[in-house]
Amino acid sequence: MTIDVLLGLQWGDEGKGKIVDVLCPQYDLIARFQGGPNAGHTLEFNNQKYVLNTIPSGIFNDNAMNLIGNGVVIDPIILKRELDNLKKNGFDPVAQKKLVIARKAHLILPTHQLLDAASETNMGADKIGSTLKGIGPTYMDKTGRNGLRVGDTMLTDFRDRYNKLVNKHRSILSHYGEIPDFSEKEAAFFEAIELLKSIPQVDSEHFVNQYLKEGKKVLAEGAQGTMLDIDFGSYPFVTSSNTTSAGACTGLGVAPKNIGNVIGIFKAYCTRVGSGPFPTELENETGEQLRQVGREFGATTGRPRRCGWIDLPAMKYAIMLNGVTELVMTKADVLSGFDTIYACTSYKYNGDIIDYMPYDIHAVTAEPILEAIPGWAEDLTGIRKVSEIPAKLSSYITFLEKHLEVPVKYLSVGPDREQTLILS
Repeated sequence: MTIDVLLGLQWGDEGKGKIVDVLCPQYDLIARFQGGPNAGHTLEFNNQKYVLNTIPSGIFNDNAMNLIGNGVVIDPIILKRELDNLKKNGFDPVAQKKLVIARKAHLILPTHQLLDAASETNMGADKIGSTLKGIGPTYMDKTGRNGLRVGDTMLTDFRDRYNKLVNKHRSILSHYGEIPDFSEKEAAFFEAIELLKSIPQVDSEHFVNQYLKEGKKVLAEGAQGTMLDIDFGSYPFVTSSNTTSAGACTGLGVAPKNIGNVIGIFKAYCTRVGSGPFPTELENETGEQLRQVGREFGATTGRPRRCGWIDLPAMKYAIMLNGVTELVMTKADVLSGFDTIYACTSYKYNGDIIDYMPYDIHAVTAEPILEAIPGWAEDLTGIRKVSEIPAKLSSYITFLEKHLEVPVKYLSVGPDREQTLILS
């Protein structure tokens, strides 16, 4: 009766969607437990690319049920767009009865997005780097105890509840200046609400635990990455939810004792989107090479990602927080052609050498201490057998396992679901 958790160990964009898709045949239920449509999980197979923002990445598997959990915040407009795009490509999870949604999940209103944009503009140079999807303001209303939830859409006074919250938002927005017209977005919102109401609503806590009680296998799918966790990430440059394995408990309604394997995903290098500290960032030709070869542009926003070498102190921190039991390394193919690659093994910080993530890393620069590692020239994208892995890549994996003290079980050498190798 355990639920496995799959999540990112860096600043997001580690390739979680692809790995969920690969592992999905082993599970009966895939459940998103936090975040919102600021997440973009990219999946590629049969020469087709799909980007999911809200829907779990198990949606393409014939046998698994998919749950949008109570810890997720949902933009009905974006959810409708996702479902419409899937339907155009021959997938209709609603008609196929493969998707359910938690009644307790909160809704993103058009005015949440206006608040997000107004707040970022007002912060100027100190802005967080928000995707402007309204995620933060929605979570603020959730913790402020006046948000709207999916289950509210079935109530006769839903429109009154909506107007009450919008009036609160109007009052706040008036302090920022003129309030933009959002009537078109509002009309689209209520149109999308009708589609949302056609998706079966469940109490996720009972739904998930019933699966466990019946001995079925459940995988919790995380969004963003550990270093963006609201409590333990590089605050204040973080997201608005708990991206760690503990977030699966509150985001789905499962007890901590029921957490089984925790699968941590990381890139062979490191990237970050938005503002905030990034000790190993490469603001040079090497960073640009990583960006171009790795196609490091946001799946949701298209924003170029900041690129750098792998950061082991940050990863050890993430492994500790999540209780990671096995690792997945993605985008190893992007490092092909580098004569030498580097890994940050510690920081020079306030005159000391430390190997942990400091509290005020956003205020005081942590200078990375890098260790050089021989690179490999071979193209990895055609590899389908472990025996074909170049010796220097195997040495890099061994180096990482020694420092991280957790085995690398899966290796991804390209975006397609077929480009995934099981190492152990």
